[in-house]
Amino acid sequence: MPVHAMVTHPPLMPAVRPDFRIPPPRLSPGVLAVVMLLHLSILALILTLPHATPPLAPPAPLYVRLIEPAAVQPEIAARPEQPQRPPPPRSMPTPPVPTAPPTPVQPKAEAVRAEHPPQPVEPVRPESMRPEPQPAPLPAPAPAPAQAAPPPVPVTQPRFNADYLDNPKPPYPSLSRRMGEEGEVRLRVHVDAAGHAQRVELYRSSGFPRLDQAAQDTVRQWRFIPARQGEQPIPAWVIVPIQFSLRS
Repeated sequence: MPVHAMVTHPPLMPAVRPDFRIPPPRLSPGVLAVVMLLHLSILALILTLPHATPPLAPPAPLYVRLIEPAAVQPEIAARPEQPQRPPPPRSMPTPPVPTAPPTPVQPKAEAVRAEHPPQPVEPVRPESMRPEPQPAPLPAPAPAPAQAAPPPVPVTQPRFNADYLDNPKPPYPSLSRRMGEEGEVRLRVHVDAAGHAQRVELYRSSGFPRLDQAAQDTVRQWRFIPARQGEQPIPAWVIVPIQFSLRS
């Protein structure tokens, strides 16, 4: 008798042990970084999307009311039409009644008198009460002609070159001769009424101090003919030129 092997089938579901636990999934760092990047990109896309605009309200309907014809009043509609009356006959114009012509109205005496009013009569005064005639006013005397201003008295300038004054020439400095200094000095001199040089100023220099000083020292000793206004001597200023030349 053949021996049949006994075949045992495994159970459909394994028996679960009470202390069995499913281990948590383990993710690599690369997978975690990819997941984080996906979340961040989705969040940025949501933030950058434009805000949703509120839905537009539908337009309100427009109602139009047609003009209705006015209702015919019942009284007017019920009133029967009245027949037109014929116009009254025209009456003939009556001829005008002749009237008497108006009598002219005579103007009053007062109105006639008003056109020619009476002239006032001046009462006669006795000779003693009559005013004396006033003499005619004398003509105003003619203004005297303005006296002509006297002509100005001529003024003569002081003089220093008269022969009788005997004014010496300024000495030529020996050092200036050896150095070849020469030129013209102009002095401004104030001459008093007696003919003395009260003040001597350098008007224009010769360019050399020695020549200028020699000219001033000499002119201070000079005598002048004073300026005159008419016959009266007066103080005045005069310009005195002094020439220094090596040829003279």
